[in-house]
Amino acid sequence: MNKKLYVGNLSYETTEDDLTKIFTEVGSVVSATVITDRVSGRSKGFGFVEMEKEDEARAAIDQLNGREFNQRTITVNEANPPKERSSGGGRGGKSPRGNDRRRF
Repeated sequence: MNKKLYVGNLSYETTEDDLTKIFTEVGSVVSATVITDRVSGRSKGFGFVEMEKEDEARAAIDQLNGREFNQRTITVNEANPPKERSSGGGRGGKSPRGNDRRRF
C-alpha cells in the first residue's frame, strides 16, 4: 500500500525531480510534488512524496529526516490526511452585525 510523506523546509529551488531522486535512494517513489503558490508559481518550501511500500516510507523518514538537502535541513514525516474544507467563504453576504458587505 502506498504511503504519503510530508517533506518540509525545502529550498525554494527544489524541483519534483530533485525530490524523486533523493527518495529513490531509499525506495520506490510513486509520485513527488512540490507545492507552489498559485499566483507567483514559486515553491512554498514543502512538498509530498508518495512511496510504494510502507516499510520504504518508514526507512525514508529514518534516513532523510534531518538530512541536509540543497543547503537546507529537511523534515520528513508521515503526511496527515487532508482537512475537509467548508464550502463557505468568499465575498458578499451579510456581516455578523447585519450590514450588507456588498456596498461600494
